[in-house]
Amino acid sequence: MKQIIIKILIMSFNFKNHFNLVLLLIYLFFTNCQLKEPTKNHGIAFLENRSEKLIVNKTNKNDVLNIIGHPHSSSLDDNQTWIYLERTLNKGKFHKLGQHVLTKNNTLVLYFDKYGVLKKKELFDINNLKKVEFSKKETTNELTQKSFVETFLSSVRQKMYANREKKN
Repeated sequence: MKQIIIKILIMSFNFKNHFNLVLLLIYLFFTNCQLKEPTKNHGIAFLENRSEKLIVNKTNKNDVLNIIGHPHSSSLDDNQTWIYLERTLNKGKFHKLGQHVLTKNNTLVLYFDKYGVLKKKELFDINNLKKVEFSKKETTNELTQKSFVETFLSSVRQKMYANREKKN
């Protein structure tokens, strides 16, 4: 029965008479579909807007946790510096061949006093981050440096294996 009804509807539909209706439906379909670029977000979304809610010398650590959430990183020595990140990647245009392009790269650094009250906040965006100077010093790792005994034994081992290869 359903097949008969469908056939009757198809036969009664005359394309020439309903051309404007079909164009209207196609137009409505494409105007309601948003052609939004796909984005990849990492970190806290809308970090700049959330940072505006923080008031220096008034906001404390609990308020920051409620507004923004837990920090991505904190200072190692006294836990008085919190760092938040926001990063957004979009698909590039034709000249980028569809590679991801960094559109938003915000970093929020919050400094607290010993009582947990916000003393200073710094927001670095994609332009300000290029102006940050980093130290040229390198950290030496004393744990991975070999002791005298270990270097002596490794050199003896190398000589032993070198003598084996010469004999073969």
